[in-house]
Amino acid sequence: MAPPERRRRSTQRDIAQRTGVSQATVSLVISGGAASTQIAESTRRAVLAAADEMGYTANVAARSLKGGRNRLLGLYTFESVFPTDQRDFYYPFLLGVEEEAARQGYDLLLFSSTGTDRDAARVGPREPGTSGTPAAERSIYVGGSNRLKIADGCVLLGRNVRREELSALVREDFPFVFVGRREVDDAELSYVAADYVAATGALVAELARLGHRRILYLRALADSEPTRDREEGYRRGLAEAGIVPDEALILTLADPADLSIERVEEWIGGLGITTLLVEPTEDDRLTEALATMAGTRRVRFPADCSLALLGDPPCWTPELRDWTRFSLPRAQMAGQAVRVLIELLDQETHEPRQLTVPCAYVPGDSIGPVPASRAGAHLEPEPDGRPAA
Repeated sequence: MAPPERRRRSTQRDIAQRTGVSQATVSLVISGGAASTQIAESTRRAVLAAADEMGYTANVAARSLKGGRNRLLGLYTFESVFPTDQRDFYYPFLLGVEEEAARQGYDLLLFSSTGTDRDAARVGPREPGTSGTPAAERSIYVGGSNRLKIADGCVLLGRNVRREELSALVREDFPFVFVGRREVDDAELSYVAADYVAATGALVAELARLGHRRILYLRALADSEPTRDREEGYRRGLAEAGIVPDEALILTLADPADLSIERVEEWIGGLGITTLLVEPTEDDRLTEALATMAGTRRVRFPADCSLALLGDPPCWTPELRDWTRFSLPRAQMAGQAVRVLIELLDQETHEPRQLTVPCAYVPGDSIGPVPASRAGAHLEPEPDGRPAA
């Protein structure tokens, strides 16, 4: 038996011929824009009825290219972030975007464009100090064109950012909102970010209240906006507590494996620290290093030294150690990013909007008062940075 003949897709021209109106009139009715109110109600009903009878569906890609709205929001990730289970760090971001898009009556379109070596050479290498999917594998401008234009606008997510592409989106006046603070040299970007400055400052204030003055900050290797915000909050918290910053207590954690019990003992004995503030990594290596340290019992947290995380450890579950930390409102940030994006779409000019969302303090069980045996460690350091005798 011969296969059934495929039915040709109906077009606006077909609808125009059936209803006896111009194709321009059909386009106005189908688009549903403000100009469609100029069409007589009887004509509008006839066009919509014919479209329904003929099984007409709008080509949303073509509509977008013509500058119309198709109620599609994009979600673009600069690296693979989709989780294998609900404990994944990115899961709340994805859930927040999906739920808010549905609440606002928009469909969600996932973009995961892969580039070529030529694309990577054009936009530059991945930022130093980052990990994850290589830069040559993710690009918005595959083949030189912006594939996000299929959507009305886009929420962007990820750590391994191509800033040249963000600048290009701004030059095109393409509406987008980044989840997380991001900056480029030649433009202002719209973003919704966690307030790392206030959260880190509040954590330092709590430690100071408990008597700590020798607080070591282990920052991430990459000089990203979140890392700079945490350092600003650390310095601000020290200043508000009347503690003179000691540059020797700001160290870079190049590899979580470097966070060993031997290093902590060295910092306690040599630098006189009573607290360790650690910026989490994007994988489980830091969590594993902390668990290894805690398992040795050579340094007890917080009996011998307090320890707090400047953010959520990835894939944290209740059976793991409840480290003192602050937690990112990830689903809230993502939902707010969708709302900001829709507000941008409703504006004639896409003036950038930048919002910060407060983090939640998690008391945990890893900070406490300065140990009585080391009460002298709270004294101000000598001019050469050594703790006072």
